[in-house]
Amino acid sequence: MIKIDSNKQLNYLLNYLIDERNEEIEIPQDYIEKRNLLRALMNVRMPNPIDDEFLKVQDEFLTDETLSKELVGVDDINEFKGKLMLWKGDITDLKVDAIVNAANSKMLGCFVPLHNCIDNVIHSASGIQLRLECDRIMKAQNRDEDIGKAKITDAYNLASEYVIHTVGPAIPLNSKASDTDCKKLESCYNSCLEIASAHNLKSLAFCCISTGVFNFPQDLAASIAVKTVDEYLKNNETSLNHVIFNVFKDEDYKIYKNLLFGD
Repeated sequence: MIKIDSNKQLNYLLNYLIDERNEEIEIPQDYIEKRNLLRALMNVRMPNPIDDEFLKVQDEFLTDETLSKELVGVDDINEFKGKLMLWKGDITDLKVDAIVNAANSKMLGCFVPLHNCIDNVIHSASGIQLRLECDRIMKAQNRDEDIGKAKITDAYNLASEYVIHTVGPAIPLNSKASDTDCKKLESCYNSCLEIASAHNLKSLAFCCISTGVFNFPQDLAASIAVKTVDEYLKNNETSLNHVIFNVFKDEDYKIYKNLLFGD
């Protein structure tokens, strides 16, 4: 059952964003449709300044949503081999030190309303501040993010403390991943691991970088991911005690399970 307070918060957030756009947008009566409209408006909003009162209400609303989930910590994951762990589910349900976001070179999140990419999912659950922080980073950098590099931000209303954003290589349709593409994907994992270690993080969850709209072959990407992380943990002093390979699709789960644990 939806709390009355949640409805009031949702109505306030919607009215603010609609007024900001100066458009005639009808607010639906159904809660789920109303919630989807909020996400869509957040998705398309440019990283412009925003009222503190809006952020206060948004944070209460999104944090309540996060806390209403069955959050998963490292102690709840029962598939592991040493420091390497495997978990299937929504990465925003993970209560770990940091989760990895597969970003694009603009590093501002996905602007396609309700798109199901992980960049959209993470920004939508985190809140408007995540795009604002990414925008500050990119303006200071004054250029697009390089493929294979990474940046760390706060996680705001997510269950994790931080988000590490990395830009993976994109493979044209009907093309094979080149050696350069493989090296760049390897660099994504190393860059994230180095940032996590530099911030003294204990747990880090990776998504399947580049295997969605960037078309990197799933088997090859998983092999690079496991090999790179395993070698980093063996060859470097690091604060990390748990590195989670987070998958969402059954196919990816089977691939990682075979790589980590055999048949």
